Amino acid sequence: MADSPHDPAGPGVNRDDVRGPAGSDRADGAHHRREEPASETAPKEKKQKSFWRELPILLVVALGLSFLLQTFVARVYLIPSESMEPTLHGCPGCTGDRIVVEKIGYHFTDPRPGDVIVFEGPESWSAGYVSTRSDNVIIRGIQEVGSLVGLVPPDENDLVKRVIATGGQTVECCDDQGRVLVDGVPLDEPYITMDFPFTPGVVTCDTEIPSGRCFGPITVPDGHVWVMGDNRSNSADSRYHVGDEHQGAIPLENVIGKARFIVLPPGRWGMIDSPEIQSS
Repeated sequence: MADSPHDPAGPGVNRDDVRGPAGSDRADGAHHRREEPASETAPKEKKQKSFWRELPILLVVALGLSFLLQTFVARVYLIPSESMEPTLHGCPGCTGDRIVVEKIGYHFTDPRPGDVIVFEGPESWSAGYVSTRSDNVIIRGIQEVGSLVGLVPPDENDLVKRVIATGGQTVECCDDQGRVLVDGVPLDEPYITMDFPFTPGVVTCDTEIPSGRCFGPITVPDGHVWVMGDNRSNSADSRYHVGDEHQGAIPLENVIGKARFIVLPPGRWGMIDSPEIQSS
């Protein structure tokens, strides 16, 4: 997403007739010619012509490769909110993390519990989504082309959450320690640092005012995953959408890829942890 320079020097080679020693002609009457060094102007101009002719081809190739990489291999996404703190940093008006999302792996295997994934939100998740595209037809067209090569974000409600349970599993909260259960077994979630209060005997799922952690049980439909934000007290995740047609779960066809590592800002570089959270 040239002009040809003119050579004022002609062929670039000058030829002068010369005499023999002492300015006299040679006995055989032959005249010898001496060639001056070729001008450097012509080779430089040829290089310039070659560069300007090749530049459009290089740009097309670069854009084509970018399109293929962004579509089939990996794409960079910006984290705009706090729902995945502290694993991923983001907030309105601040410099959020930029993450690389790899797309190939899930063509061969399904997401597993513990994976951090990016997905396109189903209809019920996109009720408040506002298009990022301009109303101007020309600008919108440029934005769409930029999106194809990764220069502009796609115009869709893409979200990032962590997989907690997969199709056929039953998920709920909480056990007597406030932990999420999958098929009755508590999860090991070391990445959780912010959650609703849960105090045995004081604030639990059975108290008059239950803990905000409590939900379920929900059986995840086949071909879906149940997702939650690491910032449990500030994440509109599957728990928030249990009344939709998917019971809050995400269809596998909506999954874009797995979040692999943080590339920006430099101080946040690193791999994104996807630990085993269910006991084997």
